[in-house]
Amino acid sequence: MKPSFCFRAVLIAYLFTGTLLGQESKIIEIRQAGGSTQDQEKFPGANILFKSDTKRVLLFHEGALIESDQAFFYSKKNYFKALGDVIFTQGDSLRMTCSTIEYDGKTKTALAVGNVLLKRPDMTLETEVLNLDRINEKAFYNTPGVIVDSTSTLTSNQGLYFLDQKKYRFVSNVTINNPDYIVNSDQLDYFTESNLAYLYGDSKIEGESYTIECERGFYDMEREKGIFKQNATLYYDNKIIKGDSLYFDSKLNYAAATKNISIFDSINNSIITGHYGEIFKEKDSAIITRRAMAINIVEQDSLFIHADTLVATGPEEKRILRAYYDVRILKSDIRGRSDSLYLDESIGLTKLLKKPLTKQEEQVFTEKDLNDRNPVLWFDQSQMTGDEILLLSNTQTKKLDSLKINGNVFIVEKDTLSENGFQQIKGGLLRGAFKESKLDNIVITKNTEMVYYLYNDEDLQLIGIDKTTCSALRMSFKEGQIDEITFLVSPNGDVYPEDELPENERTLKGFSWRIVQRPETIEDLFDENDKAEQFPEILKFKFPEELKSKENQIQK
Repeated sequence: MKPSFCFRAVLIAYLFTGTLLGQESKIIEIRQAGGSTQDQEKFPGANILFKSDTKRVLLFHEGALIESDQAFFYSKKNYFKALGDVIFTQGDSLRMTCSTIEYDGKTKTALAVGNVLLKRPDMTLETEVLNLDRINEKAFYNTPGVIVDSTSTLTSNQGLYFLDQKKYRFVSNVTINNPDYIVNSDQLDYFTESNLAYLYGDSKIEGESYTIECERGFYDMEREKGIFKQNATLYYDNKIIKGDSLYFDSKLNYAAATKNISIFDSINNSIITGHYGEIFKEKDSAIITRRAMAINIVEQDSLFIHADTLVATGPEEKRILRAYYDVRILKSDIRGRSDSLYLDESIGLTKLLKKPLTKQEEQVFTEKDLNDRNPVLWFDQSQMTGDEILLLSNTQTKKLDSLKINGNVFIVEKDTLSENGFQQIKGGLLRGAFKESKLDNIVITKNTEMVYYLYNDEDLQLIGIDKTTCSALRMSFKEGQIDEITFLVSPNGDVYPEDELPENERTLKGFSWRIVQRPETIEDLFDENDKAEQFPEILKFKFPEELKSKENQIQK
C-alpha cells in the first residue's frame, strides 16, 4: 500500500479539477474527509477517503450530499462507492440511509444496499436494495419493501417510486395496512400526496363492513371510495354485488353498479340483475333499472320478476320489493303482467297493480280497454285479470296459500275442443285457495256472469253453451284447468245450442284474450327498450394511460 499524503493538497487538486471541468462533466466534489490514501493493486484508479475522529467523508454532486465513513472515489470514471453509516441527502426533501452506496456521476444513478431507509416529508421507504435514478427522478427496488405514510403501511416485493410525481408503483404481493382497511393487489400505483391508488391484477380491499374484489380499480384511500372494474365484486350489507363497473363510498354508505350487474341477497335467497343499480345502506334500500330482474327462489323453483325499475327497501327480515313500469312475471306454473308490483316477503304478500287512469281515459275507455289495462295472471291454462291481484304465501314454507282479486274480475280459459270458444267468468271479487302450490278452488262474488262450453262425458260432443248470471259461484281446478262450477246462489241463465247463440254473444262484455302478452321464456320478459345501452359516467371512467417506455417498468 502506498503511503498516505496530505489530504489538503489532494482536496485542492480535486476542487481545482472540478472547477475547470464542472460545466462539462460535472465532476463529483470532495467536500470533506478525515484523510485519504491509495492502493493501486486492489483499487486501481481509486482515491480511498476515510473519516477521522472529527470529520466524516462528504461527497457532493449536483445538489446531492453523501456522508459516509469511507469512500472509494474514481475521478476518471466520475464514480464512487461509499460505505459505513451512509447518509444521502438531496435538499430538504429526500434523505436516505444505508450500509453502502455506489454512485455514478455520469448517469446520476445510485445503488444503495443494506438496511436502506429513504425518507420524504410524506413517507418513508425501507428495503434491502434500492436503485436511485436522479435524471428520471425515480427509485426502484426488487427486494421486499415497506412504505409508511401518515395513515398506512404498504408492503410489496418490488416497487418503483416516481419522485417528481410522488407516486409509487408496487408489484408482487402488494399489501396496504390501514386502521380502517387492508388492500392486497398484484400491482398498485399509489400517489402519496393525494392518497390515491390504482389497482391492477387480482386485488382485494377489506374494510370494517365491506370487501371489494376486482382486477382494475381506483381507490381514494383517505375517503374510502373508488371505482372498480373487471370481475368487480362488492360484499356489502349481507349482499354480493357484481357489475362491469362498481362505485363505492364507505363514508356515505353508498354503492353503485353499472352494466351486467347482480345483487345477491343471502338472507332472502334472491338475486336482482340489471344494467344500473344503487345501494343505500343507511336507508336499507337498493334501486335497479335498465333490464332489471329479480329472481326469488321459491320451493326450489325460480320466480322471475322483470320491470323497468326495481326498488328493494327495509332490513333483510322485512325486505319489500317494488317493481315499476311493465312488470312481467315468470314461474314454472305462473305467468303475469302488470304496471307495478309490491312484494313483502315478511308477510308473504305480492300485489299486482295497474297504472292509474287519467281523467280522459276514465271518460273514453271501454270495458275491454279497462281489462287490457288491468294486471293479469296465468295459472296453467287460466287467464285472470282484475283491478288488483293479491297473492299470499306461507311465510314459513314460502308456498302459495291464497289468491285475491279485487274489482272487475275476469277469468278466461281457451276451450280446447272448439275452434274459437272460451270459458269465461266475470265478477266483482275473487277469493282462491292453493293446494301444494297449485290453484285448487276459487269463489267469485258480486254480479257474477259466466259463459261455459258443456260437453258430453262419453263422446265429448258439445251439449251447448251455458250463459248464466248469479250472485256467487265456486269453481274447482284439476290439472290446471277448470273442472267443476257450483252456483252458490240461485242462478239465472240458459244452455244454448251452438247454432242458436250468435258469435258476438259468446263472449262477455269486456272480454280480452291476452295470450300474446304471456311470457314463456326468460327472454320474453324483456323488450326492445331493455336493449338500449345508456349508462352513467361510472362506466366511462378510464384509468391513467400506461407509459409505454421502459421507464414505466420495474427495473430488473
